Amino acid sequence: MNIKIWIEAARLRTLPLSVSGIIVGSFAAYNQVENKMHFWCIFSLAILTTLCFQILSNFANDYGDGVKGTDNENRVGPQRAIQSGAITKNQMKKAIVITSVISLIVALLLIFVSFGKDNFLYSLLFFVLGIASIVAAIKYTVGKSAYGYKGLGDLFVFIFFGLVSVIGSNFLYTMQLDTTTILPAITIGILSVGVLNLNNMRDIENDIASGKNTIVVKMGSKNAKTYHIAMIILAFMCLLAFGYIRDMLIVPVTIVFLLIFAPHLKRVNDIKIPKNYDPELKIVAIGTFLLSLVTAIELFFTN
Repeated sequence: MNIKIWIEAARLRTLPLSVSGIIVGSFAAYNQVENKMHFWCIFSLAILTTLCFQILSNFANDYGDGVKGTDNENRVGPQRAIQSGAITKNQMKKAIVITSVISLIVALLLIFVSFGKDNFLYSLLFFVLGIASIVAAIKYTVGKSAYGYKGLGDLFVFIFFGLVSVIGSNFLYTMQLDTTTILPAITIGILSVGVLNLNNMRDIENDIASGKNTIVVKMGSKNAKTYHIAMIILAFMCLLAFGYIRDMLIVPVTIVFLLIFAPHLKRVNDIKIPKNYDPELKIVAIGTFLLSLVTAIELFFTN
């Protein structure tokens, strides 16, 4: 087995974005957790669980788009494993099953460490969320009812990368619903949708030809740009509101936005050729991760 090929199929560049919500949600609870060792244990398992889910999603997307023929010679983005022939469809299918089992095991361990034996209802709730995350990761492109082909990818990304990731991870530590975390949850969720939107703007021509009806295909590239710009601005406003409520300094967040996202919006607005969206996709993913780190540092030092 060629390990390098599987590492490439796991698409490591997508992993920092996937843990951004966990970082923010966790550190929003940091000062409420007395046992810091317990905090770091839950945090480590939450990160590991999310990484497993993301790798599962990447494998499933490779398989789903490969089987449907969406990944073909006309695709603008990086060549995928099945598309290139480096991994067969059967090999990827087995990898999806194995990764699903590993993801579930790690998720169960996270649930047990977080809630123990005395909080059955909470454990059951998060078990259902874990199963839902696995199903969502697979069904994005796999099967006849793949929701990514029906324009529902944006909604699912917002829910799982934003709401579930931030609010859910926060709940693991406190077993209480912190309503203020809805704001950073919206921020991370929207920015994650922004990454998907750029991906779909890049692939619009091939998606139309392949019958993949993303939001971008439905609204067109021009409207997709407006949609993207509005999302980025709303995400920033929500994070500023969260900082105000939590008495955090807004300067670091503002600096990150002005240095990364403001120039990005100008470039996106000027793009004429779909392939030029690819570097912008990476910038939003990295920028979101940096925003999560800056926010986490602020929360760490805020009482």
